[in-house]
Amino acid sequence: MSLKFFLKAYVRIAGIAALVMLVCVLLYSGINTVREQFWHERAAQPLMEWLAAVPDPARQYHWMPPLFGLKTGSSDDFQLSAVTAERLGYGQVVAEPSGEGYLFYVATAGGDVLRLRLEQPYRDLSRALALIVRWHLDGVALAQRPDVSAQLSKALHVAISPVQSLAELPEQAVLDRLSESNLALLRVNSNRLSGLIRLSEGDLLTVKMPAPFNPWGWPVIVLLLVVVGSVLALALYLALRFVDGHLRKVESVAIRIARGEMGARVESEDGTLVSRLASAFNGMAEHIQRLVQVQREMIHAVSHELRTPVARIRFGVQMIESASSPEALQKQMSGIDGDIQELDELIDEILTYARLEQGGPVFSLREDSVTDIVRQVVAEQRIIREGIDIDCRIDEASERWSLADVEPRYIHRAVQNLVGNAARYAAGRVRVSCHLDEDNCRIDVEDDGPGIPESDWEKVFTAFARLDDSRTRTSGGYGLGLSIVRRILYWHGGQAFVGRSEGLGGARFSLVWPRRKPPEVVL
Repeated sequence: MSLKFFLKAYVRIAGIAALVMLVCVLLYSGINTVREQFWHERAAQPLMEWLAAVPDPARQYHWMPPLFGLKTGSSDDFQLSAVTAERLGYGQVVAEPSGEGYLFYVATAGGDVLRLRLEQPYRDLSRALALIVRWHLDGVALAQRPDVSAQLSKALHVAISPVQSLAELPEQAVLDRLSESNLALLRVNSNRLSGLIRLSEGDLLTVKMPAPFNPWGWPVIVLLLVVVGSVLALALYLALRFVDGHLRKVESVAIRIARGEMGARVESEDGTLVSRLASAFNGMAEHIQRLVQVQREMIHAVSHELRTPVARIRFGVQMIESASSPEALQKQMSGIDGDIQELDELIDEILTYARLEQGGPVFSLREDSVTDIVRQVVAEQRIIREGIDIDCRIDEASERWSLADVEPRYIHRAVQNLVGNAARYAAGRVRVSCHLDEDNCRIDVEDDGPGIPESDWEKVFTAFARLDDSRTRTSGGYGLGLSIVRRILYWHGGQAFVGRSEGLGGARFSLVWPRRKPPEVVL
């Protein structure tokens, strides 16, 4: 995995995560603002409707105005908005945030507006409910107390129960506070409050309040899960669509290649998930295109190369039938044998070239002496090429680094092709030089022949290519030797070059490849 792709994927995932968090925070804040407003109005509704039903709540509950800002007036007195006044006209309880908690409004039966201020809405509401319960039960006879408690519980939406055992008593600090104000608020599970009141006779009652506002209610959780799931599903869809689009490009190019459009290639940006696939696919397509081109050239060239020796063999056979003397018969037999030898050499060259072009042989590189291989080739060519002075130059520095990772048989073939080719065109001298160091191996083969024009330097490595003038069929060869040399060097991780010999004036061919196989190269 490339670093560029990792960074792009990381940035995108981080962006999606930040987007999800931002959306969740905005939804959480916006929805809970509405939910909290609704909860305040619904929680205060029983108390506000109870007070609205009282003819003069400020006089009956004289302790409420100083504690909770209880006040009765008109809409103009409270400067209510048109929306608030309309809602009050429908009999709703309206809660409005203020600088000191919340203001609660409700319309009375007489058409006035009753206002209540709660600085800490849930705590002050619980305190007000507990005080009203105590105020009504404090002067009720013991026999009537259950009925009144039931009425208060139903009207105020609270649960009233007497404390009947020692186990229900709170700790001493709460009892001390209860003795001072006859009321103590206790916090039970989930931040829910419960009021403990003491009547004048000393009886203790527990008033369980409604549940407080829960910002993590199930509607919020469900909505956030839906939002997160939707965003993740959208991100996954876009990612899969992106990958699918690139895979469809690869599929489309594969179909085009199957139809014969060998030049079709996959276009993909760097750093994407399928960029490596596209690169590998394009490399495969290049290789297939080259193999097809080589196959076409080989079929065309082989048909041309085979035609001449086969024609000569056919002519020789016809001449055998009409031979008039043993000498003439022997001459035709020798000619046929030479043509067969030529066919055998041509077939060997074609098979070697095809094997190298179609992916190369299974190279088993091992440590061997390059200088020994060069000396062996020079010694063999001296025997074959009589009259040609083949000089071998290897200095002491090269002898020090003579051991290299090579496939001896193919390096031998490459050097042999170059030396044999140079001897074929040389006027009388061929020079073979080795230049080896710690990193690279270099072999130069020079001759004193006519040389190769610079415009044809690249052409000489093309399969079945022959140059004009001196390098024609009269010199021998089939145009495969140098192509084989280049492919052998390719599979060794090196290259073959052609130039002009400064010392001898003819052509100079050079083989250069790394002395040690790189760890990442797999042959």
